Amino acid sequence: MKTQTSLTLFDPVLLRPAIIASVTKLTPRVQWRNPVMFVVYIGSILTTLLWLQALQGKGEAPTGFILSVAVWLWFTVLFANFAEALAEGRSKAQAASLRGLKKSTVARKYRTGGTGAWHGRSWLPEQAENLRKGDMVLVEAGDMVPVDGEVVEGVASVDESAITGESAPVVRESGGDFSAVTGGTRVLSDWLVVRISVNPGESFLDRMISMVEGATRQKTPNETALTILLVALTIVFLVVTVTLLPYSIFSVEAAKAGTAVSITALIALLVCLIPTTIGGLLSAVGVAGMSRMMQANVIATSGRAVEAAGDVDVLLMDKTGTITHGNRQASLFIPAPGVTGSRLARAALLASQADETPEGRSIVELARGMKVDDRAGEHPRPVPFTAQTRMSGVDIGRPGAIVSLRKGAVDAIRVYALALGGNVPPEVTRAADDVARRGSTPLAVIEGNTVLGIVELKDIVKAGIKERFGELRRMGIKTVMITGDNKLTAAAIAAEAGVDDFLAEATPQDKLTLIRQYQAEGRLVAMTGDGTNDAPALAQADVAVAMNSGTQAAKEACNMVDLDSNPTKLLEVVETGKALLMTRGSLTTFSIANDVAKYFAIIPAMFVTTYPQLAALNVMRLASPQSAILSAVIFNALIIIFLIPLALKGVKYRAVGAAALLRRNLLIYGVGGLIVPFIGIKAIDLVLSALRMV
Repeated sequence: MKTQTSLTLFDPVLLRPAIIASVTKLTPRVQWRNPVMFVVYIGSILTTLLWLQALQGKGEAPTGFILSVAVWLWFTVLFANFAEALAEGRSKAQAASLRGLKKSTVARKYRTGGTGAWHGRSWLPEQAENLRKGDMVLVEAGDMVPVDGEVVEGVASVDESAITGESAPVVRESGGDFSAVTGGTRVLSDWLVVRISVNPGESFLDRMISMVEGATRQKTPNETALTILLVALTIVFLVVTVTLLPYSIFSVEAAKAGTAVSITALIALLVCLIPTTIGGLLSAVGVAGMSRMMQANVIATSGRAVEAAGDVDVLLMDKTGTITHGNRQASLFIPAPGVTGSRLARAALLASQADETPEGRSIVELARGMKVDDRAGEHPRPVPFTAQTRMSGVDIGRPGAIVSLRKGAVDAIRVYALALGGNVPPEVTRAADDVARRGSTPLAVIEGNTVLGIVELKDIVKAGIKERFGELRRMGIKTVMITGDNKLTAAAIAAEAGVDDFLAEATPQDKLTLIRQYQAEGRLVAMTGDGTNDAPALAQADVAVAMNSGTQAAKEACNMVDLDSNPTKLLEVVETGKALLMTRGSLTTFSIANDVAKYFAIIPAMFVTTYPQLAALNVMRLASPQSAILSAVIFNALIIIFLIPLALKGVKYRAVGAAALLRRNLLIYGVGGLIVPFIGIKAIDLVLSALRMV
């Protein structure tokens, strides 16, 4: 995956097929799909016919001039085909790398009607392509997962690097939101019983391949609207150009001077004035948008989803894993009256040494940061956490001289202390209440029957996330945190993270209702999720990003899948979508601004023999009328090649508002579109004159 997406822009692997495809696309059936370039295509055919006529001595203009115009018009069409083929080539290279993951695997299919423990039942060998939805298979360490499915028994580490490109293995287990496994991944340890969730040809890998095939990409609504605008401009310029021929004939007869404009010159004028630059690159921009998503390890089901991401103005994000780290971490020791902080920290550390949960490890790390003594003494016997006691700890010493250390929920420690003849000091109770009001979780620590104090566990907001939300706010995007926590906790985290709003104690119905409320206001909503309970809301959202590690229901409800299973990727998805829209807008602005210089090049050249006063408009001092027309045609073709890197890589995303973005767009691509053609056309004119080609 990673190796394919790292192909350079003009890599020979992509370049050779793109050159061939640019020629094979020269058929009316293919060209008709792009109305603007279809006009150039027809113009190329007409000028070629005019050149053949000129070879017979019946030319309306010099034979060499007509041939030069015809050749460069064909180059214009070829360059546009090349841009589209190059973009499609990247998608096809990605699809080819995915196909390489599809291997014929022999699976261990369980016999129907078996009894007893899963791992002890009998099974039969079966080819992966013959498995059907509902079949049960056994996958042991070293085996490849044959087809997509849900884990129904077992826990194992799975290597998903072939799909995600990430080397770190992940844990898959039955139940919960981490039970989905993907065909083509490998089990590294233990074993899993997997229920196949798809039929042949419907696997996630199959869907990924079809998703990244750029050739099947449908036009998005914005792209369709822009195409209509470009067609309208083309029709306007076509009407204007057609009327110039009778006007030229009339002017020559009235002035008794000059010669009528040639059809070749009129075709050159039409091609130069219609928006060929954006017309030639429009399809490539759309294909490249999906390809850029793939480079970010996000599979988009369509260009529509990528474009919608650029228009999003509300982001719904889960608190845990997106805004905060996945688990609460120890942040503060609050000792009881008469207890030193180091004594509380040491007791908490010893009670947590056998606790392998993220919370337990964070307590150990915080205590060691205080340089406390972590030696347990004689005969330490860990006491594991259980759901019944809601405590964990350690017993130290010999029989008759045992010291018991426990940490756990405050009410559980209270019951434990009372059973031993102790109690919880009021100061500790007040400290626990203060911690809870801050949105954190209090844990009490006890030694024997003496409560030593409180450990505060809090959600740690990810570094830099507040700044990211600030950028989104400047772009006019509202951020909403979704959490199952109570309102007090949710408000504390929301304030620290800098989100605009939050939904606390959220149920699946609450999420769905909230999305519908925003959509009823005319807003576009994006959401990320991984659980089955997220599926209804994900299906309702305009942009829905599912985690690859999530359930099959979540992935099927979404229009994007994040292969890295990183919830913060939603921010990157929005940025990529906006970059796509910015790229399209920038190229459109540049293309339309280009016309000004072409007016000054071609119009004087066409009518200067009839109206000598028009020579004043030849501000570029082009050598001759034929040189002016040919220089404009050549520039019109070459600019497409120079803009291909911009179309494929995209305009760099900047977190600015719409007004600031418009000003920047007009300044760089509007003014640039005015200046660059003057320089380019004059440079080409100098070359043509030096080579005596006109």
